[in-house]
Amino acid sequence: MKAVIQFVLFIIIVALGYMVYDSIMEPVRLNQEKNKREKEVVQRMKDIRSAEIIYKQLNDKYIDNWDSLIRFVDTAQIPVVKIIPDPTDTTFTLTINDTVGYVRVYDSLFHHKNTIDISQFMIVQFSGGDTIELHSGEMDRGGVTVQVFEAKAPYSSYLKGMDEQYIINLTAGKKDIDLYPGIKVGSMTEPSTSGNWE
Repeated sequence: MKAVIQFVLFIIIVALGYMVYDSIMEPVRLNQEKNKREKEVVQRMKDIRSAEIIYKQLNDKYIDNWDSLIRFVDTAQIPVVKIIPDPTDTTFTLTINDTVGYVRVYDSLFHHKNTIDISQFMIVQFSGGDTIELHSGEMDRGGVTVQVFEAKAPYSSYLKGMDEQYIINLTAGKKDIDLYPGIKVGSMTEPSTSGNWE
C-alpha cells in the first residue's frame, strides 16, 4: 500500500512539475513565435518602403493603391545611369549622365530572394488574407509640401491564431504609451520613411 501511495505521489509531483515548467515556458514560446512572425512582416514592410521610394522618385509622389503599386513593381523600369566627368570641364566639377540601360523594379527589389509572389505583396503574412493598410498623401512642413506614406500591419493580423489574451495584452500595452500596436513603416503625420522596429 505504501508503494502505491509513493507511486501516486511521484506521478502527482511529475505532473505538477510539468505544469509549472509549461506555465513558465508558455510566454517564452509566444515571444519566440511573435519574433519569428515579426521578422517576416518587417521584411515585407522594408520591401513596401523600397517600392514606395522608387515610385516617388519616378512620379514625384507616393501611392496608396495596391493594384497600381503592384503593377508598378511588376512592370516599371528604372534607368541605369553612368556618370562620367565632362571632358571639356577643366575644373573637374561637371559630369555627364548617360543612361546605359534599364532594370525592372521587381528585379531591383527582389534580386536577393528566390521567388516572390508579387500578387501577395499586400497580404499580411500569417493573417489568412488580411490586407496591409496603405495610405499616402501630402503635408505642410514649414511652408513646404512634403509627400508622405504609411503602411501598417496590426498585431491582430499577423499574430492571428496565437493566444488571444496575449494579443490583447500586447495591443493594450502599445496603446497605453501611444504607439501603434503592430508593425508600421512611414507616417501620415511626420515626413518619415522609418519603421517602428528601427
